[in-house]
Amino acid sequence: MAEDDDSPAEPDDPSAIRSIALSPDDAVDAFVYGRENPGDAVLRVTPPFHGRMRARIHVYRVDDTELTGAVHLSPAEIIADDVVEDYPDLESALADADADDPDETDRVRERHVEAVEEWRARAREAIVDAVALETDSGPHRVELKPLG
Repeated sequence: MAEDDDSPAEPDDPSAIRSIALSPDDAVDAFVYGRENPGDAVLRVTPPFHGRMRARIHVYRVDDTELTGAVHLSPAEIIADDVVEDYPDLESALADADADDPDETDRVRERHVEAVEEWRARAREAIVDAVALETDSGPHRVELKPLG
């Protein structure tokens, strides 16, 4: 197969993928969803696979990748590590607040909402250049192409 051929011999083989286009907003929303809600959110790429693919946000409770052949990209792998580590932790902030003062608890929650909005802005600018997909023949590096 030629390097720039977009038609793989096996349409369900993710090693055919060279680049994945994705929305930074989807990556950030998926990360925040996973921190704030039950279930998981990922960026999902579905077969048939070819050189250039598009990932879209996907929320699930049961991983169906074995059934569908889809590739799930963890938002924590798509956003730079230092930014992921800086995600504001509401539980720690609430633990440090005076539990007997409902006004302070409300202020902590308001500050958390503001901190998450600031974090979202940073995270949208911190999409990594590439990720490794797991394939039958081992890790396969693909470029990430932020949209917008």
